[in-house]
Amino acid sequence: MADTRRMEEEASRIGEEVQERTQRMGREYQKALERGFETASRSFSEANRGFQALAAEMADFSKRRWDDVFHAWEQLLRARSLGDVVEVQTQYARRAYDAYTSEMSKLGEMSLSATRSASEPVEDATRGFR
Repeated sequence: MADTRRMEEEASRIGEEVQERTQRMGREYQKALERGFETASRSFSEANRGFQALAAEMADFSKRRWDDVFHAWEQLLRARSLGDVVEVQTQYARRAYDAYTSEMSKLGEMSLSATRSASEPVEDATRGFR
Protein backbone atom coordinates (compact mmCIF):
# COMPACT_ATOMS: atom_id res chain seq x y z
CA MET A 1 0.00 0.00 0.00
CA ALA A 2 2.85 2.34 0.83
CA ASP A 3 4.46 1.47 -2.50
CA THR A 4 1.26 2.34 -4.30
CA ARG A 5 1.06 5.65 -2.49
CA ARG A 6 4.70 6.43 -3.27
CA MET A 7 4.22 5.51 -6.95
CA GLU A 8 1.13 7.73 -7.09
CA GLU A 9 3.08 10.67 -5.62
CA GLU A 10 5.98 10.07 -8.01
CA ALA A 11 3.60 9.94 -11.00
CA SER A 12 1.94 13.14 -9.82
CA ARG A 13 5.33 14.88 -9.44
CA ILE A 14 6.45 13.73 -12.91
CA GLY A 15 3.14 14.93 -14.38
CA GLU A 16 3.62 18.36 -12.80
CA GLU A 17 7.20 18.59 -14.13
CA VAL A 18 6.03 17.65 -17.62
CA GLN A 19 3.25 20.21 -17.40
CA GLU A 20 5.73 22.89 -16.24
CA ARG A 21 8.17 22.09 -19.04
CA THR A 22 5.39 22.08 -21.61
CA GLN A 23 4.15 25.47 -20.44
CA ARG A 24 7.71 26.87 -20.47
CA MET A 25 8.27 25.54 -24.00
CA GLY A 26 4.94 27.05 -25.04
CA ARG A 27 5.96 30.46 -23.70
CA GLU A 28 9.34 30.24 -25.43
CA TYR A 29 7.66 29.24 -28.69
CA GLN A 30 5.23 32.15 -28.37
CA LYS A 31 8.12 34.59 -27.77
CA ALA A 32 9.93 33.21 -30.82
CA LEU A 33 6.80 33.69 -32.93
CA GLU A 34 6.39 37.24 -31.67
CA ARG A 35 10.02 38.02 -32.53
CA GLY A 36 9.47 36.51 -35.97
CA PHE A 37 6.38 38.63 -36.59
CA GLU A 38 8.18 41.75 -35.36
CA THR A 39 11.13 40.98 -37.62
CA ALA A 40 8.88 40.41 -40.63
CA SER A 41 6.98 43.61 -39.87
CA ARG A 42 10.19 45.67 -39.68
CA SER A 43 11.46 44.07 -42.87
CA PHE A 44 8.23 44.83 -44.76
CA SER A 45 8.26 48.37 -43.39
CA GLU A 46 11.80 48.92 -44.69
CA ALA A 47 10.87 47.43 -48.07
CA ASN A 48 7.83 49.71 -48.24
CA ARG A 49 10.01 52.76 -47.55
CA GLY A 50 12.34 51.67 -50.33
CA PHE A 51 9.46 51.23 -52.79
CA GLN A 52 8.10 54.66 -51.87
CA ALA A 53 11.50 56.24 -52.48
CA LEU A 54 11.79 54.45 -55.83
CA ALA A 55 8.30 55.58 -56.85
CA ALA A 56 9.05 59.18 -55.88
CA GLU A 57 12.32 59.12 -57.82
CA MET A 58 10.63 57.65 -60.91
CA ALA A 59 7.87 60.27 -60.76
CA ASP A 60 10.46 63.04 -60.46
CA PHE A 61 12.47 61.58 -63.35
CA SER A 62 9.34 61.39 -65.52
CA LYS A 63 8.59 65.04 -64.81
CA ARG A 64 12.15 66.06 -65.68
CA ARG A 65 12.01 64.05 -68.92
CA TRP A 66 8.66 65.60 -69.86
CA ASP A 67 10.10 69.07 -69.28
CA ASP A 68 13.06 68.20 -71.50
CA VAL A 69 10.76 66.89 -74.26
CA PHE A 70 8.70 70.07 -74.07
CA HIS A 71 11.87 72.17 -74.26
CA ALA A 72 13.08 70.18 -77.30
CA TRP A 73 9.75 70.75 -79.07
CA GLU A 74 10.00 74.46 -78.40
CA GLN A 75 13.46 74.47 -79.96
CA LEU A 76 12.24 72.46 -82.95
CA LEU A 77 9.43 74.94 -83.55
CA ARG A 78 11.98 77.78 -83.56
CA ALA A 79 14.36 75.98 -85.93
CA ARG A 80 15.10 77.90 -89.12
CA SER A 81 16.87 75.22 -91.13
CA LEU A 82 17.31 71.48 -91.45
CA GLY A 83 20.69 71.85 -89.75
CA ASP A 84 19.00 73.45 -86.73
CA VAL A 85 16.48 70.60 -86.58
CA VAL A 86 19.24 67.99 -86.70
CA GLU A 87 21.18 69.85 -83.99
CA VAL A 88 18.13 70.04 -81.68
CA GLN A 89 17.37 66.35 -82.18
CA THR A 90 21.02 65.39 -81.63
CA GLN A 91 21.23 67.42 -78.43
CA TYR A 92 17.92 65.99 -77.20
CA ALA A 93 19.02 62.41 -77.95
CA ARG A 94 22.30 62.99 -76.11
CA ARG A 95 20.55 64.46 -73.06
CA ALA A 96 17.95 61.69 -73.06
CA TYR A 97 20.58 58.96 -73.27
CA ASP A 98 22.64 60.50 -70.48
CA ALA A 99 19.56 61.01 -68.32
CA TYR A 100 18.28 57.45 -68.82
CA THR A 101 21.61 55.79 -68.15
CA SER A 102 22.17 57.95 -65.08
CA GLU A 103 18.66 57.26 -63.82
CA MET A 104 18.92 53.51 -64.33
CA SER A 105 22.16 53.51 -62.36
CA LYS A 106 20.55 55.58 -59.60
CA LEU A 107 17.47 53.32 -59.48
CA GLY A 108 19.72 50.25 -59.32
CA GLU A 109 21.60 51.71 -56.36
CA MET A 110 18.33 52.66 -54.66
CA SER A 111 16.95 49.14 -55.20
CA LEU A 112 20.08 47.59 -53.76
CA SER A 113 19.95 49.92 -50.76
CA ALA A 114 16.26 49.14 -50.19
CA THR A 115 16.96 45.41 -50.36
CA ARG A 116 19.79 45.74 -47.86
CA SER A 117 17.63 47.80 -45.50
CA ALA A 118 14.77 45.30 -45.75
CA SER A 119 17.08 42.36 -45.03
CA GLU A 120 18.78 43.92 -42.00
CA PRO A 121 15.99 43.03 -39.49
CA VAL A 122 16.11 39.40 -40.66
CA GLU A 123 19.90 39.30 -40.44
CA ASP A 124 19.79 40.81 -36.96
CA ALA A 125 17.20 38.26 -35.84
CA THR A 126 19.14 35.30 -37.22
CA ARG A 127 22.44 36.31 -35.58
CA GLY A 128 21.15 34.86 -32.31
CA PHE A 129 20.77 31.42 -33.91
CA ARG A 130 24.34 31.12 -35.17
